Amino acid sequence: MAVTKAAVLSALERIAVPGGGTLVSRDLVRALVIEGESVRFVIEAADPDQARGMEEARAAAEAAVRALGADRVSVALTAHGPAPKAAAPSLKIGGHPKPQAGPQRVAGVDRILAVASGKGGVGKSTVSSNLAVALARAGRRVGLLDADIYGPSQPRMMGVTGRPASPDGQTILPLSAHGVTLMSIGLMVKETEAVVWRGPMLMGALQQMLGQVAWGELDVLIVDLPPGTGDVQLTLCQRTHLTGALVVSTPQDVALLDARRAIDMFGRLKTPVLGLIENMSTFVCPHCGQSSDIFGHGGVRDEAARIGVPFLGEIPLALEVRIAGDAGTPVAAGDGPIAEAYARLAHRLIAGGMA
Repeated sequence: MAVTKAAVLSALERIAVPGGGTLVSRDLVRALVIEGESVRFVIEAADPDQARGMEEARAAAEAAVRALGADRVSVALTAHGPAPKAAAPSLKIGGHPKPQAGPQRVAGVDRILAVASGKGGVGKSTVSSNLAVALARAGRRVGLLDADIYGPSQPRMMGVTGRPASPDGQTILPLSAHGVTLMSIGLMVKETEAVVWRGPMLMGALQQMLGQVAWGELDVLIVDLPPGTGDVQLTLCQRTHLTGALVVSTPQDVALLDARRAIDMFGRLKTPVLGLIENMSTFVCPHCGQSSDIFGHGGVRDEAARIGVPFLGEIPLALEVRIAGDAGTPVAAGDGPIAEAYARLAHRLIAGGMA
């Protein structure tokens, strides 16, 4: 008696497959051809992994069709598509900090310098990014941690986009630009998305970015702190072996008032203030060449002398600094008077053993 398509499908309806169902109920039979006493067809799995698990069903199907009286039976296994990609491990930033026994070192990092200011708007983040680039140009292995959780600006200023990878859901692989290894909460959220966290989540995020980021071997890690004297500053000083702090201020009295509060905070937390930096010190008109002390001049130098800490240098106020930062190429990566000012600052830190 001739083998019919109906008889073949009826036989295959009784062949169970992994995951439940049968070859027919799961609609896995393709290209069924019957020519006299010869039968051939294909079992099409969803992907190669599923196909490898169906060899037993393939052999059973071949035997069942032979039992119908077919002389020649050919059953091939194939896959409809490629193997599914493994889901990327989930990496969550934020959450309550984990307990730790005292300040911890960051693996592979020799020195950690916190760049701080008592108030916002004095150019602390600009100084951080440009100082990091200047140190890298001077031959140091440099990392930059944007610890300004609520207002992260380093991804834009360093010209970095993309989300850091995590091979295991724990280790964070940082990005790099201009010779500097970079990590920022701004790389983990959309540029327009607010980070609305209470203090414990903020502290937990900082702990993660210090301890879970694969920084590699660094001579110095620059930490761009938020303005003020709050949770991030406390967490960094109490949980990390901090080499010291650099305090940035403009020369004007109002900025210096808040800088003194930052210096007092570091004193209470037994973190050495390694020096003061005067930012937006002097403006030189690009048209006439005349100098203007828009925010005053020399106030930070005088304050450093008064409290007995090093004065590390003056950074002029210039339009090119703003343009370079907005474009994602820090001015210190190029040439000119501003780049030279940052180069002098970097060499002063290196010569003093601070970087």
